[in-house]
Amino acid sequence: MKHITRRSFTSLTSKGLLGTALLGSIPFAKGFTPGQNNKKLGIALVGLGSYSTYQLAPSLQETDHCYLAGIVTGTKEKESVWKEKYNIPKKNIYNYENFDDIVNNDVIDVVYVVLPNSMHAEFCIRAAKAGKHVICEKPMAISVDECDAIINACNENGVKLAVGYRMQSDPYTHEVKKYVKEKTFDDVLFVSSDAGYVSNGNPDQWRLDKSLSGGGALMNMGVYAIQTSIYGAGQNPISVSAQEFSTRPEYFKDTDETITAQFKFANGAVAHMMTSHNANGNRLKVHGSKGWFELDPAHSYGPISGRTSNGNTIEFPFKKQQALQMDDFAKHLLLNTKNIAPGEMGKRDMIIVEAIYKSISEGGKEQPLALGNLGIVS
Repeated sequence: MKHITRRSFTSLTSKGLLGTALLGSIPFAKGFTPGQNNKKLGIALVGLGSYSTYQLAPSLQETDHCYLAGIVTGTKEKESVWKEKYNIPKKNIYNYENFDDIVNNDVIDVVYVVLPNSMHAEFCIRAAKAGKHVICEKPMAISVDECDAIINACNENGVKLAVGYRMQSDPYTHEVKKYVKEKTFDDVLFVSSDAGYVSNGNPDQWRLDKSLSGGGALMNMGVYAIQTSIYGAGQNPISVSAQEFSTRPEYFKDTDETITAQFKFANGAVAHMMTSHNANGNRLKVHGSKGWFELDPAHSYGPISGRTSNGNTIEFPFKKQQALQMDDFAKHLLLNTKNIAPGEMGKRDMIIVEAIYKSISEGGKEQPLALGNLGIVS
């Protein structure tokens, strides 16, 4: 695989840093009982772009079962800034060339790959070979074959794998799944999900470069709409049809701008999704035969908001989704709880992504999906 350093991602290097209190020590994980594994797991972030800077690192100051132990960056200037801000020992700071030396660092338990999509497979596989558990930011990779390679590498090296699906840890998602499972509004008939934003940034950003992103809106925000369509229906789809639209071809020269898709489910339910880099969308609505419920906003960092056809609101105390997500994976490792976003879920979504692109290339032709229960986690 072609090696690409983060020095080339100019859209990210200009970002500032956010942070909270420094980690002066590593306490036992809150909520653990005597006799259990009370260790806090050390996480190393690979790639210090905007998501690591503004979401993951601050969230790791609020986690109970893991902490920010190390960083991997291709930008020398970031090393000193992050070292000082988060009190990271020099021995826990790596670049992309010496990354494999992480195998000798017992402080780092988990590697979180937060690089452009085309680099996910390489660094997830290298992390697995170094004996580190892996969190791979979504989308898991740029092809189903790469997803398989990551899963196989983790299995062969005896490490656990999760995909960075923060919404799978959000209490609003749990409530949606509960409504569907318990048939609170009877059988689901129709699901509608929108996930998008208007991109007016640097036209040279990596998300607009297909060689780095693997695609456009579908590979970015579209993954959220795919996910909500699935847990809104409570099962995997059996087919998909899709369409692509472009209104700013001079800006979206290399990647898709707006995509719509329709899913069919074995129980007769249908779903419609929209994703875009040129239209705002942030909503999930599920229609049952005896009412409806919705989240609006549904995919943002929070707070989320929800309501139902019977006049009730869906409301939970706010906590950073990324903190919940990383704690969930840490508990999976420490206490053998369920892995709520396993690699198989990321592979399933990439199978769907490839089917959507194929449908578009064939003029919207319906594509069968033989997914079974792949990636379904109740």
